[in-house]
Amino acid sequence: MAGISSLGIGSGVLTSDLVDQLVAAERKPAQSRLDLRSKTNEALISAYGTLRSAVTDLRLPLRQLSAPDNLKAFSATSSNESVSVTVDSAKASRGNYTVNVIDLAQSQSLASATFADKDATSIGTGSLTITSGDSTKTLTIDGTNNTLQGLAEAINDANVGVTAGVVDTGSGYRLVMSSEKTGTANAISVTVADDDGVNTDASGLSQFAFDGTTQNLQETVAAKDAKVDVNGITITRPTNTIDNVIDGLSFDVTEAGVSSVIKVEQDFGAVADRVSAFVDKFNNLQATIKGLAGYNAETGQGGILSGDSAVRAIQSQLRGVLTRVVPGLENASIRTLADVGITTDYKTGGLSFDSAKFEKALKSDPDSVTALFAEQGKATDADLQFLGGSSDTQAGSYKVRITQAATQGGVKGDTALGAGVTIDATNDQLELTVDGSTTVNLSLTQQTYATAQDLVDEIQNQLNAATALNAAGQSVKVSLDSGGVLQFTSGSYGSRSNVSVMSVENGASLGLSVKTGTLGKDVAGTVNGQLAKGDGQELTVTGPGDAKGIRLRIAGAATGDRGVINFIEGVGERAVNLVTSLVGPDGVIEAKTDRISKDAERIQEEQSRLDDRIQAYRERLVSQFTAADSLISQLNSTQSYVSQQLAALAPQNNQKK
Repeated sequence: MAGISSLGIGSGVLTSDLVDQLVAAERKPAQSRLDLRSKTNEALISAYGTLRSAVTDLRLPLRQLSAPDNLKAFSATSSNESVSVTVDSAKASRGNYTVNVIDLAQSQSLASATFADKDATSIGTGSLTITSGDSTKTLTIDGTNNTLQGLAEAINDANVGVTAGVVDTGSGYRLVMSSEKTGTANAISVTVADDDGVNTDASGLSQFAFDGTTQNLQETVAAKDAKVDVNGITITRPTNTIDNVIDGLSFDVTEAGVSSVIKVEQDFGAVADRVSAFVDKFNNLQATIKGLAGYNAETGQGGILSGDSAVRAIQSQLRGVLTRVVPGLENASIRTLADVGITTDYKTGGLSFDSAKFEKALKSDPDSVTALFAEQGKATDADLQFLGGSSDTQAGSYKVRITQAATQGGVKGDTALGAGVTIDATNDQLELTVDGSTTVNLSLTQQTYATAQDLVDEIQNQLNAATALNAAGQSVKVSLDSGGVLQFTSGSYGSRSNVSVMSVENGASLGLSVKTGTLGKDVAGTVNGQLAKGDGQELTVTGPGDAKGIRLRIAGAATGDRGVINFIEGVGERAVNLVTSLVGPDGVIEAKTDRISKDAERIQEEQSRLDDRIQAYRERLVSQFTAADSLISQLNSTQSYVSQQLAALAPQNNQKK
């Protein structure tokens, strides 16, 4: 190739430009075919991407309609902005409630006496034990931190649920401590071990004591629980969020002394809006398909996906789900989407939605409308609760058989708890671990309990208010067995359910000792004879068969036959599963794009072979042209020599004449 620039010197005809023209002519037909295939593939990939996006957009509105709770939406209004309300439609129901806010929850604040300097004045040495809620920490105060500022920093570093700071009053400095959380359960307690030997006087470190007997700090703000009346019933909570009072409702109060009327009503319009959103997305899909696969009468051409099998499959399968009678509802009053105002426009293939007809059906027969759209499982046993199915679950009736009911774990004391137990500083501490994950420290109120049940009630109240348990959504029930022995039972069920005694101060007075509790058991059984896996009270069908994927909650202790689950998969759930399969890794769109990707790889291979062939062709032309050019150059040289010789002989011939 390096010598190609010399082509044509001999002939003036066999030039490098001629080689380029011949090579281009040889390449053009094959290259044009490859370029056209590449361009077509790029257009197809883009078209399938657009189609995939339009199909995927159906999933969100369909998923909303497949959830029963979304078909019974509720809204709530408050007559006073100081009482806001949120609604959980899964639990709420219609009703009117009057809420009177008596007190707001607040955090406790304590202040020390006045000191001359925050960094130099000694406050004494020893140790402070600070408690707030379930948290307790002991701080060592020595020569490195025995100032107001040093104590404030030690408290903040302890992460005990208490913050501290030093306030300049203008006439001296005061330490201020505040509990991080509101409510009386999070009030601050400070006990002192003063190096001067006296723990309760107003000098040295003991001047910071604030407990049940000694109060050397000033309470500037009292810890307080929120208190409200709901329809005349007084409710207290440690925070200003009032929940677990009325199913599905939660109140946030911001002002004391106000009253509000809360109205909860079913929001039929909100449900109709969800249906309308689905109809809009479906019609968008039809418009997309028309643009990609429809026929343009003006140009006389079809779209790039015209006649495509993937488009036909998507339209056919969606039409089958959306227009047919839902399996299991053959004899119901509402069987198809048309019964609730969703009909097919035969001209466009899209859907029309009559919201008035839909709302009328929802008001008159909400259960049937819910069954039409959502996944439903109705049990003949009141202690069976349907939790859900999967894409593998088929409509039908399935028998439930339980071989092991779920049980709760817990721990039992050693000896009976007697009457007249005195709780003091020697036996008021108890530490439990719940479900193997949450540690609870209890500080029992120091007093004499007239009956064993009085002490049980005190322990139960402490557990109910335990922040760690509430945050983890856990609970513990305390009771006396038939022999009067304390027993602690986890509120959860199954193999993770347990209560263990980690430490107990002078346990003999409570009939307790450090011990690990007994784990609960998971539910076990079958559904339709298929294998199922238990987790607490939840049973999930894992074995192959029509019931695969059904999830149930099994309450009660009964074993054996536990009734029947009637499973109906509504339009919403069936359509969600269909859309997932269409756009999934095994769907028709993915199959098409896979074939295009493989064709693109073949194009690259063909392009590489074409480049090699054209390169070889160019080299062959150059070789041939070079040889021909060399021969022509030699001939030209010979011609020139002969011409010169003939010209040289010409004068001699003339002289002879």
